[in-house]
Amino acid sequence: MNKKKIFYFLAGTGVLFLIILIIVYRNLFGISIVADRNHRIILIPTGSSYEQVMDTIESKLVIKNRKAFDWLARKKKYTLLIKPGRYLIDNSQSYNSLINLLRSGKQSPVKLTFSNVVTLNQIAGRIGKQIEADSLEIIGFLSDDSNYIKDGFNKENIVSLFIPNTYELYWNTDSKGLYTRMLKEYRLFWNDKRLLKAKEIGLNQKEVSILASIIDDEAAKSDEKPRIAGVYLNRLKRGIPLQADPTIIFALNDNSVTRVLKKDLLVDSPYNTYKHSGLPPGPIGCATIDGIDAVLNAEIHDYLFFAARPDFSGYHNFSRTLSEHNRYASLYQKELDKRKIFK
Repeated sequence: MNKKKIFYFLAGTGVLFLIILIIVYRNLFGISIVADRNHRIILIPTGSSYEQVMDTIESKLVIKNRKAFDWLARKKKYTLLIKPGRYLIDNSQSYNSLINLLRSGKQSPVKLTFSNVVTLNQIAGRIGKQIEADSLEIIGFLSDDSNYIKDGFNKENIVSLFIPNTYELYWNTDSKGLYTRMLKEYRLFWNDKRLLKAKEIGLNQKEVSILASIIDDEAAKSDEKPRIAGVYLNRLKRGIPLQADPTIIFALNDNSVTRVLKKDLLVDSPYNTYKHSGLPPGPIGCATIDGIDAVLNAEIHDYLFFAARPDFSGYHNFSRTLSEHNRYASLYQKELDKRKIFK
């Protein structure tokens, strides 16, 4: 073989090697994965195997060369370093960058939200749809008060821990981790300023939440909450039963009730604030920040009663005397009859 042939052979081999390198580079380090807008979130459950991870990935993304991906995953020891979580994938990226992301455990947090929830089951159901811990795991944890009795909560008032807001946390949070995070947020919420205001009105944090949960149900208009709070605080100070209809509906466990009747007031429950003075044993729902701050900043007045206005505006007429209140209540009852709202 003359020198010319050797040159062409070596040149051809070099070009072929270069082509192979380019192909390998593009597969491993170039744009090799394509994700559309609807499939950019990868959820990797706790305890997943590498094969389970790949099943999830391939259900969302197009992996053009599975063998190359597996080879790189083994080289980077990802097959032994599976980290659960919620990962946001770029519109297009390389095998190398995807594996680095999954190995790092750098998750994209979940924005956890919940509102308009009343019972622990509803809380668990709402949150269980947003994180890895399902509703059964969450309710199982919350139903066992030994998990939180040391922090001053019990089964009746643990609802007050969950203050409706938006919280960022990792998707693979378990039920204990959820509780720990909510407890941290609860303590941050109850800062020195709020604690001082609660002390000034003679209530602790949980009692404020209980009263706020009732006010949230009573008030259709946020600007009326501080005035309604003032009424209830006046009644508490004088030892007058709250006589709050939302607590009756809660005791009846019937959200379809739109008109509380006299027979309903006989319900045997510690949440019957017509029978029992003081606050009920726990909130009747997750008290909103609006409601809590309304209690802490309640209007100072001498009203003891309020009745919904018959124009159904959502506002109330406030009274200092029972006779005045009965007149207002009668007007509202007549309007209910007129509208055929009987239960």
